[in-house]
Amino acid sequence: MMKANNLTRNILIALVAGAMVGMALTFAPESFFGPLDRYVLDPVGQIFINLIMMLVVPLVFVSIVLGTAGLGEPAKLGRIGVFTITFFLTTTAIAISIGLALAYLVKPGRTGIFETSNLGDFTPSEAPPIMETLVNIIPANPIAAMSAGEMLQIIAFAVFIGVALAYLNEKTKGIFNLFEQANDILGWLVMLVMRFAPYGAFALIASAIGGAGLDAVGSMLSYMLTVIAGLLLHALLIYSLAIWFLGRRNPITFYKGFFPAMTVAFSTASSNATLPVSLKAAQENLGVKKEISSFVQPLGATINMDGTAIMQAVATVFISQVYDLPLTMVDLLMVVLVATLASVGTAGVPGVGLIMLAMVLNQVGLPVEGIALIIGIDRILDMLRTSLNISGDAACAYILSEREKRKDKKQVNG
Repeated sequence: MMKANNLTRNILIALVAGAMVGMALTFAPESFFGPLDRYVLDPVGQIFINLIMMLVVPLVFVSIVLGTAGLGEPAKLGRIGVFTITFFLTTTAIAISIGLALAYLVKPGRTGIFETSNLGDFTPSEAPPIMETLVNIIPANPIAAMSAGEMLQIIAFAVFIGVALAYLNEKTKGIFNLFEQANDILGWLVMLVMRFAPYGAFALIASAIGGAGLDAVGSMLSYMLTVIAGLLLHALLIYSLAIWFLGRRNPITFYKGFFPAMTVAFSTASSNATLPVSLKAAQENLGVKKEISSFVQPLGATINMDGTAIMQAVATVFISQVYDLPLTMVDLLMVVLVATLASVGTAGVPGVGLIMLAMVLNQVGLPVEGIALIIGIDRILDMLRTSLNISGDAACAYILSEREKRKDKKQVNG
């Protein structure tokens, strides 16, 4: 099996090569790029994503069951659950605030000429109301939830099974062993699928850049740079400070160990699709406790969207500036509140940020049609913000694991 270092190197080479090919394809006529994308790049990229997505539902279910059962007593599960959700909601609110501040500082909607009269109607899929999402966390039919890929419902059912295994203990040792064996099988399959990752990464990035075109990238450069600055600031400042002060660990160690998963996230633009790789990187490269990683990271892939939150904040201000519709302080507070709550229960799949953005725009009275302005380059930014999203999931698991290790050590010494 390919070594992790070699795999990371090959994915990076594929990403650079794919970006160069994508740039070259922006100069090619549509009659050439269209068939190449349709019959080569898109199928190769989709096969890679499908291979990983094939493993996501069983991996999340098995991981959450083992993680919950491994945590043992309900008090420990509750403590870790409260810390995790608090961490995710807090960092999301901070991310939105960073996005808003940068957007007002840079003013991306004032730096170019944008035509809004012929955008047409943009009708994104409607996200369910927050209360409906909370009620639907408990699945009426767990098998149907797995079939539909309803991640929050799968997680909820897995937590119940894990608690039962922990409570029954020796009575269900055989079932617990079965889950551990299933986890081993899924881990082996992840390594097998990852041998295809460089090819998938090349195809996905070439297709994304080639499809966006240089004109779209050029006209939206100020918006893109504002979002990218927000993503970098959040990673280098907020996550690093959290790891340093809460986890008492070196942030450089974290990013070095987690980098392979970030490259896959960049390729797939999907937190869910990257989950098998991010779990492996956290547990093997960073030494995160398996039971904590298995509980926190799948949950984060569903409810933690810091990168998407930064995009929503910048995009909201950008659209308000393009349409010359100023936002009040109440509107800005509403953006923070709605975007934070909307991150809960929104699937970690490509393009979900546009659905959440439509909710925010509706809430503050901005035209949803403005989303059409950013669609052309959203896929490229989606790749970047997904890398941040999964880094936040892993950072939370890393911090919790280090805190638990110190607590265990103190109990042994005490």
